[in-house]
Amino acid sequence: MGNAELHSIHVHPVKAFRGQAPRQAVVEPWGLAGDRRWVLIDAGGKVVTQRQQPRLARAAAELLPGGGIRLSAPGRTPLTVPVPEAAGTTTVDVFGTKVEAVLADDGAHAWCSGYLGEDVRLLHMDDPATRRFVDPEFALPGETVSFADGYPLLLTTLASLDALNSLIAQGDHAAEGPLPMNRFRPNVVVSGTAAWAEDGWSRVVIGEVAFRVAKMCGRCVVTTTDQETAERGREPLRTLGRHRRFGNQLVFGQNLVPESRGTIGVGDPVRIVE
Repeated sequence: MGNAELHSIHVHPVKAFRGQAPRQAVVEPWGLAGDRRWVLIDAGGKVVTQRQQPRLARAAAELLPGGGIRLSAPGRTPLTVPVPEAAGTTTVDVFGTKVEAVLADDGAHAWCSGYLGEDVRLLHMDDPATRRFVDPEFALPGETVSFADGYPLLLTTLASLDALNSLIAQGDHAAEGPLPMNRFRPNVVVSGTAAWAEDGWSRVVIGEVAFRVAKMCGRCVVTTTDQETAERGREPLRTLGRHRRFGNQLVFGQNLVPESRGTIGVGDPVRIVE
């Protein structure tokens, strides 16, 4: 484990959109700065992700100074969306949990609705320190999260992806592999470990920033979505179901909660604290 290091960083400014891979990122209590602070909702107020709209894989969001974003997608003219003024909030249904957020301007709603062919609205989380709490079963009091599925950061390892791809190659949908890491939409990717070593981790230090491993990451249909074409297949869920089933979850990666603030960078050493 002495040579484990941070291989890449991934920030997704809008939940379910394509993200960016910066060389450095600031770690805030609720996740990487700028990660998943924006979200789409449908006419009923529920979060829209690649689960319902795989085409979101081909839409990109670039983080701008000050927290605004620049949206782009095939066939659409790019649009810059400023951080909305907090004149009032709208309730967002995030997998059954009610969260308050601020509506973006009408131009953003029109752009996103036009791309998806569905009436959607874009919202911004104005105060991540108070808006949404981590599942208390796996959190300390007061720990919050942005619009990520449930936890501030998701960690994956290159060795586990290699091992998973080897298993896919032996299965009945081998032609779908090997899969790239973007299928799993992680925030931090670690190199220099053994395959599945992360199953046993409880605390991780990346550079100077410490993280608690909250729980394994159960995977969903998004992982079967090609992030370049938005087409869906069977893998990796078919193989995870055979080899990585823990209880009722198919597992790849670990959910992290920051224990301190700081900046992490590609190449930083990764230490495992038992």
